[in-house]
Amino acid sequence: MQYWHEHSGDCRGEEPVNTVPVIAIDGPGGSGKGTISKEVARRLGWHLLDSGALYRLVAFQAQQRGVDLDDEPAVAALAERLDVRFDTATSEERIWLEGVDVTTAIRAEACGVAASKVAAISGVRTALTARQRSFRQPPGLVADGRDMASVIFPDAGLKIFLTASVEERANRRYKQLNGKGISVSLRALREDMADRDKRDSERPVAPLRACSDARVLDTTDLSIEEVVSTVLGWALDTWPQVIGQQQGSE
Repeated sequence: MQYWHEHSGDCRGEEPVNTVPVIAIDGPGGSGKGTISKEVARRLGWHLLDSGALYRLVAFQAQQRGVDLDDEPAVAALAERLDVRFDTATSEERIWLEGVDVTTAIRAEACGVAASKVAAISGVRTALTARQRSFRQPPGLVADGRDMASVIFPDAGLKIFLTASVEERANRRYKQLNGKGISVSLRALREDMADRDKRDSERPVAPLRACSDARVLDTTDLSIEEVVSTVLGWALDTWPQVIGQQQGSE
């Protein structure tokens, strides 16, 4: 199966060669894209791609094996040989790396910071591109990341860029980590987030940005349900027959 690759301009592909519908949701950390993507995929009965997990997995494995993140060829080699399995049989997705459940381990804040560095390595992004595109299966896909619309799925029928203030995003992450029993500093989270925003938006390979044909939604003052409802409404506008039939069969 073939897919279009990265191109310049407004992120719109030529003629899509894969007709499976895709909702590409991009945005910075803490904007809510992970939570929203999971809920939208659940309600539509579509597949979910959490692309950030793949970069966290590469970073985690590099740390476990003592590979310097500045050694780009070595980190890219890890990405090429990544032995990972996503288990969606339960209500909460479990992620396995070389047969070990690392679902909780890769969500540590330090792993997220390392993942941002890993994501700037062109060899890593190249190695993970085909793996991400393989998630595009019927009846549809909700893809969550930072370059889903611009690089991985430039022909996505619905492109969304979620954003929120740094303060709100840091507060959300703080509550999320505390809820998992992980002790963190709110001030440190805020500083790390601002640094990551700068690094992700300025990297030469697949920088974080909103495509000109993406719908931008500021979630700072919105509830999860308000954002989910908005996204589902846009999906219905984009694929009235497909979404309408699915909702009617529920």
